[in-house]
Amino acid sequence: MPSPPPLDPSLLVLDPHDEAFFKATTKIDDTQELRDHIRRVAKEAFEVFPYCTIGSYTFARTTISRLSGYAAALAVGVGNGGILLDAGSCFGADARKAEQDGWPTSRIVATDIVPEFWELGHKLFRSSTASFPATFIKADLLDETDIAPGPPSMDAPDLENLTSLNHLRGHVTAIHASALFHLFSEERQRSLALALGSLLAPVSGASIFGWSTGREEVGYSEFEGKVSHPRQFCHSPSSWEALWDGIVFPKGTVTVEAHLGDFDHDVGLRLKGGLPPKRLDWVVRRI
Repeated sequence: MPSPPPLDPSLLVLDPHDEAFFKATTKIDDTQELRDHIRRVAKEAFEVFPYCTIGSYTFARTTISRLSGYAAALAVGVGNGGILLDAGSCFGADARKAEQDGWPTSRIVATDIVPEFWELGHKLFRSSTASFPATFIKADLLDETDIAPGPPSMDAPDLENLTSLNHLRGHVTAIHASALFHLFSEERQRSLALALGSLLAPVSGASIFGWSTGREEVGYSEFEGKVSHPRQFCHSPSSWEALWDGIVFPKGTVTVEAHLGDFDHDVGLRLKGGLPPKRLDWVVRRI
């Protein structure tokens, strides 16, 4: 992996929505003090692993609530004992936003391959396992001992003592997976989709939603400069639909919405040739 460039503090842009969220969770009311706090934690995290989402300060945006699948996921899961899985949770900002919007903390599961990020999340949000008791489990989403396609688990999962995501098969109401799939090759994205798909509860409205780097036509995108993942396999809206409706799930049992557009902020990344990358927003929902 190439050595990353220094963090660019100008990329930290807090719109009123995100500023209010961070002030409510951190209890830091002064805007400059809050920005300095976020930058300090980002610098520490970037030294652990220089993900683009950290270098671009994308983690400081409450992504989940901007996604088209979020409101429907809340409607299906909140009040019905549903389980929310935040896959590739990083600092847990989206899990905390879901809690703020009514999803019971005891029914939120977060997972990441880098457990240090979850601990840094407690530092970022000035929380603890007592004040934010969501379940966190370290998992490699491409390791079958952690998660693999299979039949639903017969027993209701014990979230407080969860040791493997495989125990969640067939029990998850909503899965949030943003800035995740494009980190892997086409084959591995297919494996990840099959594994996550097996976790989804067999109830109408259960969904998987998020965003990924996308293209008008399926293929690889090459990025300029020193970035953590300089070559990414990117789906198009049509190839994304074909993956989920017919491969992951039997054709006709899910609806797939996938829309390609621009990022709503500068993520500090450029494709070879100088153009900014495109973003694929998507939701897969059981009929």
